[in-house]
Amino acid sequence: MSVQTTVRDYPFDMHETGVSPLYFKLQQEEPLSRVQLPYGEPAWLATRHADVKFVLTDARFSRSIAQGLDQPRLRRQSTGDGIMGMDPPDHTRLRRLVGKAFTSRRMNQMREGVETLAHRLIDDMLAKGPQADLVEDFARLLPVTVICDLLGVPFEDRHVFSTWTEGVTGEATMKGDVLFEIGDELDKYMADLVAQRRREPTDDLLGALVFARDHGDKLTDTELIALAGAGLLTGGVETVASALPSFVHTLLTRPDLLQQLRERPELMPGAVEELLRYVPINTAAMFARYALEDVMIGDTLVRTGDPVLPALHAANRDPEVFEDPETVDFTRSPNPHVTFGHGPHHCIGAQLARMELQESLTALLSRLPELRLAEGPEGVEWKFGVIVRGPSRLPIAW
Repeated sequence: MSVQTTVRDYPFDMHETGVSPLYFKLQQEEPLSRVQLPYGEPAWLATRHADVKFVLTDARFSRSIAQGLDQPRLRRQSTGDGIMGMDPPDHTRLRRLVGKAFTSRRMNQMREGVETLAHRLIDDMLAKGPQADLVEDFARLLPVTVICDLLGVPFEDRHVFSTWTEGVTGEATMKGDVLFEIGDELDKYMADLVAQRRREPTDDLLGALVFARDHGDKLTDTELIALAGAGLLTGGVETVASALPSFVHTLLTRPDLLQQLRERPELMPGAVEELLRYVPINTAAMFARYALEDVMIGDTLVRTGDPVLPALHAANRDPEVFEDPETVDFTRSPNPHVTFGHGPHHCIGAQLARMELQESLTALLSRLPELRLAEGPEGVEWKFGVIVRGPSRLPIAW
């Protein structure tokens, strides 16, 4: 049994689309290490693919007991984690309610609408010409429009939601009090929409959740508002809004990859999976799981009450699982990346995000054959927020 005493500051060094070399060193020499985030208690950091999956699936690790504790985190304020702060059976109950909206069949039905939206946004960019900011003019607008359509948020309020979702996950919430302000505004808005659905029932997702709440599904108003607001809106927007410009940046700075996708568009589904594996979207490991009893992970004993952070982006580069993990291979199969998590908390909107990324990249590459970085790599500005990282500005030309 190994014992680690060194506590490293975390997150490790971060840069654009890379993963810190320290992760690879830890995978080989100290797969379970001690780290200290800016706020909260010290934690164990799991870096190997097998250990990350173990922590995410084993019932001896809990998310619910983290609520109210001084859990490791990037921002000063500790707030409720909504559905991400639950264990089964409560977590299972909420997932079941929402899961019907995110089935593969439903995603295929939505695909044509997302394709149309992507082309309309490109039309708008071309009308502005001869260049645009991919983040503001495309990458943020597409997912916020899709998720608001799904929930039934009024069209005229979508720009407000975009501001809120960016604010909840952005750097401004790390040290300031803006998080509570944004959260209160979002919760109040969602509460008003819920009240409206009670007066005038609808067949959108929010209407369905309100119906479930009021017809014996044991969904509390607090759960309903948190699930629809911070859960679905933030999760449904920020992942794609950060991943898409990151993927485009990777393609535009790797001409070989860009050419391969242009010549073989049928590779797009595999390309999206490989980019999800290779390009880190999360700022750092987060949402610590707490041990409910003493548990061995490898040859390290994790004591009852210890928090463990699963490093998804490190697991996605584990050479024990991925041959040549530093090589981008659009034909990689199988590709068991854990970008969307694993087990009970596997991202419920993963299928939606995949579809949005596939249709967005397909539309951009087909409509803009001369797509390039308008100001070179140095013109791209990056954000490292409390949840996601990616370009905050990506000027493109065509």
